[in-house]
Amino acid sequence: MYNNNPTIKDIDESKQGDAFFKEQVANNTGDKNKKFYIESYGCQMNFSDSEIVASILADVGYSSTRDMEESDLILINTCSIREKAEDTVRKRLRVFDKIKDKKPGTLVGVLGCMAERLKQKLLDQEKLVDLVVGPDAYRDLPNLIATAEDGDKGINVFLSREETYSNINPVRLGSNGVSAFVTIMRGCDNMCSFCVVPFTRGRERSRDPFSILAECTDLYNRGFREVTLLGQNVDSYKWKNPDTEESIDFADLLELTANISPDLRVRFSTSHPKDITDKVLMNMAKHENICKYIHLPVQSGNSNILKKMNRTYDREWYINKIHRIYEIMPDCAISSDMIAGFCGETEEEHQDTLSIMEIAQYSMSYMFFYSERPNTLAHKKYEDDIPLEVKKRRLSEIIRLQNQMSFEHNRKEVGRYHKILIEKVSKKSDQELAGRTSQNKMVVFPRKEAIIGTYAYVKIDDFTSATLKGHLVDEAEYLEQTKQPN
Repeated sequence: MYNNNPTIKDIDESKQGDAFFKEQVANNTGDKNKKFYIESYGCQMNFSDSEIVASILADVGYSSTRDMEESDLILINTCSIREKAEDTVRKRLRVFDKIKDKKPGTLVGVLGCMAERLKQKLLDQEKLVDLVVGPDAYRDLPNLIATAEDGDKGINVFLSREETYSNINPVRLGSNGVSAFVTIMRGCDNMCSFCVVPFTRGRERSRDPFSILAECTDLYNRGFREVTLLGQNVDSYKWKNPDTEESIDFADLLELTANISPDLRVRFSTSHPKDITDKVLMNMAKHENICKYIHLPVQSGNSNILKKMNRTYDREWYINKIHRIYEIMPDCAISSDMIAGFCGETEEEHQDTLSIMEIAQYSMSYMFFYSERPNTLAHKKYEDDIPLEVKKRRLSEIIRLQNQMSFEHNRKEVGRYHKILIEKVSKKSDQELAGRTSQNKMVVFPRKEAIIGTYAYVKIDDFTSATLKGHLVDEAEYLEQTKQPN
């Protein structure tokens, strides 16, 4: 999977620009049930934030709709990481402007990462929006909407050092009712030179574990069977109890979440290599329901480029971390991010990225060529001096190698047995179901009597470069073949 975005994690390109929607009854405080329409772009944090926004709006009388023409409020949750995303948002805003012409009084708002950087252009120069709301200001939406309805512009792009939305129960927009994302922290302190996130989402702050566990428990009680703990850098999660001074780190939180129920799968995203500890790895190995999958972005395989990127580790250190993961969890799958053509990258340094991929044996990767973003450290300090055609050629070499490794990963799965959480009906046939292995590989199999939201045992019979194919087996056969205790 690839595009030119070096910081978006866990993107499902098919969901970019999705109009989030859920049948819901708004907590209507007025005499009219107003409707909102929301599109989301970028990383999973943005999609999760849209669910927080939906909850806040529901409390003041709004319900969601898929039809923007019937909406009273149109929102677009934005990503400022890449130029392509900004261009897409601008095009959508012009579409929304035509809706306003047809239905006077309709409000249009920009949420998220573009809010701070482009607020003046969007409000004053291009006059495309009525609301500009940063990622830490969603609680203020009702007030900002009221301000816009009175004819003024509603603006709040303040970045908070405290806001975690810990007491807001997100509306699960577009959910399959099986898997859910739970945000455990916000912001980032890492200051990677290529990345704009610290400037658009602010400093790191961790949500209190009690609210996280309460949300995960509620999801489990409502039938969800998988949660993904979400943050820009989940491994740096740390919370100190103000009363007892007791500290809880990410490894503790991971175990506490796993202990809610052995039937609740736990995933997490995204990890920074410098922060993933042996304690995290040991807890992953100890609990069967903590999925054996780690997204561990390397960005480059060359120590000089890593130093320019301010990644705080070098090639040898990263390789040792990879070896440690496989030592503790031989069955763990590792994925990554790679950037081709960063400032000053030589051909030899590019070759180091290819070689570290082979050493790490990534199951999949998000692959990009470098795209300079305004106001980042790299923009201020380094020249973006690699020609576009060279960037694209290097990226194609990275993609080709990853495709080969992904193909080989899937080939080795033939004949193996997996416990699958069934998530959905297959896109290709309503007679097939699909779900993921602990290692995050999608498996398709004949549905027979299987039910979405339950676990199934599958033997892998075939594969493509992206998907495994198998058939259902009974639990006894699975336990026998995997040598697991009954």
